[in-house]
Amino acid sequence: MTSPAPQDLVVTRATPDDWPVIVGWAADEGWNPGLADTAAFFAQDPDGFFVGRVDGEPVSAISVVNHGADYAFLGWYLVRPDLRGQGHGLTTWKTALAHAGNRTVGLDGVVAQQDNYRQSGFELAYRTARFVGEARAAGTIPAGVRPARAADLAAVTAYDSVCCPADRPRFVAAWLTTPGHRALVRHDGDRLTGYGVIRPGRDTLRIGPLFADTAEDARALFTALTAEAAGSQVAIDVPETSTAGVALVEEAGFAPSFETARMYTGPVRDHARERVFGVTTLELG
Repeated sequence: MTSPAPQDLVVTRATPDDWPVIVGWAADEGWNPGLADTAAFFAQDPDGFFVGRVDGEPVSAISVVNHGADYAFLGWYLVRPDLRGQGHGLTTWKTALAHAGNRTVGLDGVVAQQDNYRQSGFELAYRTARFVGEARAAGTIPAGVRPARAADLAAVTAYDSVCCPADRPRFVAAWLTTPGHRALVRHDGDRLTGYGVIRPGRDTLRIGPLFADTAEDARALFTALTAEAAGSQVAIDVPETSTAGVALVEEAGFAPSFETARMYTGPVRDHARERVFGVTTLELG
C-alpha cells in the first residue's frame, strides 16, 4: 500500500527494521516506550505499521493493528516535530486507517490530539492516568504468585481475551517471552486469577498488563512485580474507571504524571473491564 501526499510524502507499510527510529521519536515525546516492544507488536499484525517518508527520510508514523475481524487498535501516531503542520500526519492517518476496514478502532489519545480524534469519529470511553513511583521491597512474595511458564500460555491467553475487546494470541505469546519481560501469574488452586508483566522502558520500568479477578489478586501481583525492582522508578497506566487500581498505586506512593483518553469509533465486545488494573500498553491497547 502506497499513498502520495503533500511535498512528495510516500506512506508505505513499515518493517521492524524501520521502527527503532519511531521508538526514538516516542521517547522524545516522553512516552517511555519499552526497550524490546517491537517484536511483540509486529507479531500480532505485521501489516499494521506504517511510515511516511519524504525523499526517503522518515517523517511520520502510525500503527493500526488488527485484532480479529471486528477490532483494531491505533497507536504510534507521530510526525517529526520539524515537519508538523504540513499535512503529513493526516495523509499517514488516512492510509493506515484503511487497513482496519470496517472494524471498530480504539486508541489511547494524548490530550493535545483528542479534539482531532473526535472529528474523525472517535468517542470517549474513559480516561487513563500514568502513575509513576519508586518500587518498594517486599518482605515475602504473596502466596499464589509465581513466574509464568510455557505451560501457562493457553490459560493466560484465555484470561487476556476475557479482559480485552478482542483476542490477541500472537501478541500475548510474544509479550510473555520477550527478553527482559518478567511475567507473573496468580493461581487459586488450578484456576488462574490474574497475570502481570513488568518490562524495561526508556525512562522507567513499566507494568502492563495488570489483569486480576480481585483487588487482592492485583495487589499480590503488583507487590511481586515491583519487589525485584525495589528502588527503581516504575510506571503503570491505570484506567480511571478502576477505582481499586487507582487506590492500589496510590497506596504504593505512585503519583499521576499524564493522562490519555481511551476512545472508540464504534461498539466493542463486552469484556471484563473490572479486571483491568493496568493497561497493557498505550500503543497496542
